[in-house]
Amino acid sequence: MSSSKSITPKNLQRIPGGVNAARGFLSAAASCGIKRTGPLRPDLCLVVSEEPATAAGVFTTNLVKAAPVLLSRSHLEKGSARAVLLNSGNANACTGVPGLRAAEQTANATAIALGLHADEVLLCSTGRIGVQLPVAKMLPGISSAALALKKTPAAATASARSIMTSDSVPKQSAYEVKVGRKTFRIGGMSKGAGMISPNMATMLCVITTDATVPTSFLRKVLGDVTSRTFNCITVDGDCSTNDTVLTLANGASSVEIRTIPEKKVFAEALHAVCADLARAIVADGEGTSRVIELIVKGAKTEADATRVGRAIANSQLVKCAWAGADPNWGRILDAAGYAGASLDPDKVDIAYNGTLAAKNGMGCQDLKGEALLRKIAAKKEFSIVVDLHLGKGEARLLTTDLTEDYVRLNLSEFSL
Repeated sequence: MSSSKSITPKNLQRIPGGVNAARGFLSAAASCGIKRTGPLRPDLCLVVSEEPATAAGVFTTNLVKAAPVLLSRSHLEKGSARAVLLNSGNANACTGVPGLRAAEQTANATAIALGLHADEVLLCSTGRIGVQLPVAKMLPGISSAALALKKTPAAATASARSIMTSDSVPKQSAYEVKVGRKTFRIGGMSKGAGMISPNMATMLCVITTDATVPTSFLRKVLGDVTSRTFNCITVDGDCSTNDTVLTLANGASSVEIRTIPEKKVFAEALHAVCADLARAIVADGEGTSRVIELIVKGAKTEADATRVGRAIANSQLVKCAWAGADPNWGRILDAAGYAGASLDPDKVDIAYNGTLAAKNGMGCQDLKGEALLRKIAAKKEFSIVVDLHLGKGEARLLTTDLTEDYVRLNLSEFSL
């Protein structure tokens, strides 16, 4: 696993626009009253390609899968799509056959509003689990969004806001990418703040590009990039029912991704967008105050490094220590010890921002060094390296602390 830290190669230039940055894509948001409390807020949006597009998706690994996940997986079997309908405030998960029918109804309504076939529509939902989708409220919103589609950055931002639940900010990223003498664009939006854990965090993400990308490669590269970005973040260790990452490629730029160098550039661009969005999700974690880049190296295997990294990143005791600006390396070593990986505690080194907290499994700092470690742990962002000294396996994750606000925010989902 590699870090979800953003990369920006020389051939990538940041641009505004989110899902509308790529040529031939439009979006719009609407307010339907799906969210149960508070004033009427945007809670539905459409992302639409003006041209046929290849498409791929990565979905939750949870055995309990929401209706929109099941329907989108089915529609993606042919490898193409034209539109994505997203809603917040209701997950349409654990809703049985009625939930599947509701998903089909909204897909059909979207297809009719846009003049498409129903299997060209993909769905994403987020919000309260176990509540039937209010289709009657959504149908007017679908029609309204279909009539309001625009290519502007403002429309993209409105769409990103409409899928927020406990998120505090909209999450977007976009790049213009140079390939020879031509350029293509790639952009995306995501939501996510709680129930975030590796193996598809609780999140929705839509990525659009105006490059021509073969379906087989799009599927492969999306899976590869997801494993190195969205699957390398964790806030609270929970894996959701609705996690979805979708990518649509419509070819409007006339740039074709065929050769090995072109595929490498596209993979770099996709990674840059996903890394930006993954980091934004962690930085916006529910009830968190710090972002920590955790690097586990020197493991016997990459799988062992991943096990140790996830055990540390999801440890409630470790997270509480971080919330208190306490560089408690003992809790880190404890979590590494129960991770189920090969480990010799007498060989483990632990460092905060390059300053050793433990050497060969024991504390190694005097009072001055401990004060420096506490100062590092009080920062809003810092890195921790755990070196097992057993091999070449390495894993990188982005994680957070957890504060008392996490409990307050998750006492009820009725605030969605």
